[in-house]
Amino acid sequence: MNAKTIGLAILAIAFLVAEPALAHHVMGGKMPVTFGDGLLSGLGHPIIGLDHFAAVVAVGCLAAAHRAGGMLALGFVLAMMLGVAAHLYGATVPGAEILVALSVIALGAILLTHRQMSAAAALALFAVVGLIHGYALGESIYGAEQTPLAAYLMGLAAIQGVIALTSLRIAQFLMQSDALRLRMIGAGIAGIGLAVLVQQIVPAV
Repeated sequence: MNAKTIGLAILAIAFLVAEPALAHHVMGGKMPVTFGDGLLSGLGHPIIGLDHFAAVVAVGCLAAAHRAGGMLALGFVLAMMLGVAAHLYGATVPGAEILVALSVIALGAILLTHRQMSAAAALALFAVVGLIHGYALGESIYGAEQTPLAAYLMGLAAIQGVIALTSLRIAQFLMQSDALRLRMIGAGIAGIGLAVLVQQIVPAV
C-alpha cells in the first residue's frame, strides 16, 4: 500500500467518524453537577471530541521537532486553559467551531508538508490554537457550579497534557524510524478538520 492510498484511507475514516464526534460531551449534553461529573467530563471531552483530540495530537507531533518540545506542548495546554477561562468570563468568539475546524486543518497541513518552524513560531501557533480550542471547550461547562467546574478544569488540563506529551514521544520515535507515517498522521488530522468544517458550513439535510 503506497503513501497516497494510506492518505486516502485516513481521510475516508476521518469523514466517517467525525460526525458522531461532534456531540463530544461525556454527560450527554447535561451540565456536570458533582465533582465526579466534572472530572469525567474534563477527562473525556477532548477524547470523544475528535476535532479537539486531533489538534492535541498534532501539537505533540509538531512539538517533537524542537528540543523544548515538552515545554511547547505544555504551552498549548496553558493557552487552552486560558481560552476556557475567557469563555467562562463571558468573552464572545463568533464562529468558534469553524475556527476550531480551520485550526485542525492548518495543524494537519503543517505536519503533512513537514514544514519547519522555529520554536517561537510554534509557540505562537500553539497559543492561538490553544485559545480557540479552549474557548470552544468552555461551552460545555459554562454556568456550572464551582465544584464541578474546578474538577472539569483539572481533568481537562491533565488529559490534554498526557495526550500532547504522549504524541510528542511517539512522533520522536517515528522521526527516527518512519517519518512517512508521521506525515500520514498529518493527512488524517487535516482530513478530520475538513470533515468537521464541512459539517459546520453545510446545512444538515
